[in-house]
Amino acid sequence: MSESAVQVIARGDRAPAEAAAAAIDANPLLENATYSILEEDEDKEIWRIDAFPTTDEEAEGIAEILRATPGLEVVVEKLADADWLAMSLSGLPPVEAGRFFVYGAHDQGKVPEGRVTLKIDAGAAFGTGHHGTTVGCLEAFDNLLKTETFEKVLDVGCGTGVLAIAAAKTGSPIAVGTDIDEPSARIANENAVINDARCEFYFADGLSDARIAQHAPYDLVFANILAAPLVFLAPEIGAALKSGGVAILSGLLRTQEERILEAYLPLGFVVEQTIHHDAWSALQLRKK
Repeated sequence: MSESAVQVIARGDRAPAEAAAAAIDANPLLENATYSILEEDEDKEIWRIDAFPTTDEEAEGIAEILRATPGLEVVVEKLADADWLAMSLSGLPPVEAGRFFVYGAHDQGKVPEGRVTLKIDAGAAFGTGHHGTTVGCLEAFDNLLKTETFEKVLDVGCGTGVLAIAAAKTGSPIAVGTDIDEPSARIANENAVINDARCEFYFADGLSDARIAQHAPYDLVFANILAAPLVFLAPEIGAALKSGGVAILSGLLRTQEERILEAYLPLGFVVEQTIHHDAWSALQLRKK
């Protein structure tokens, strides 16, 4: 944690805001950065980026990218410790996505009956369920579950494990995940225990790991990562899916959809659904 917590804020038109978000995503030194992008004022078409760096280096990197993007006004605000905690909790209200209800320990008393509940606290791994990409994945999955079941599910870039845990809690007997970040795999396994979900998460690079390959072909593959690795992993994701299987891809901006489709459509995928939340997209594709 930085010596003094800060919030980095940028405002501007949609195009520079999305360009700055893409630059943050593409920077390997900022792969764990936490930020949001949304339309703050629809009438004036003003978009806003809010970033909450956890180290001084991360704060400097994010601010540098935002300030280097023409058309954005950038401010860095210091936060007192009490303000930081309050903002962290108030900024993570429960999330409802179809049948799924994602919440943290601070919202224990708000859990409704009759929903598939996922207790995921903010921590060192990405994916509390609050980001637009994760919400889009859960909404797509909820729609699929109305007519289909999935025996074998793979979560690529699992983060906190929320997607594989959602699969396990809705009846998938095999739900596994993989992440190139070792702490994420550990935290995902801890979250599986907390949620009483039968799934396993592995620290692994790619889908060729024997622990992942042993269950292939999968009925459903989640990949909520970034545009560049989605393109790179397209052949592996295609090979890991059975004919008729579904891939739910996210972690990409609306402006990056065409790039993703150029990688997947030639592999025999067809588009079934696209879900948008703010500037983010989730693509539901089916393998022929």
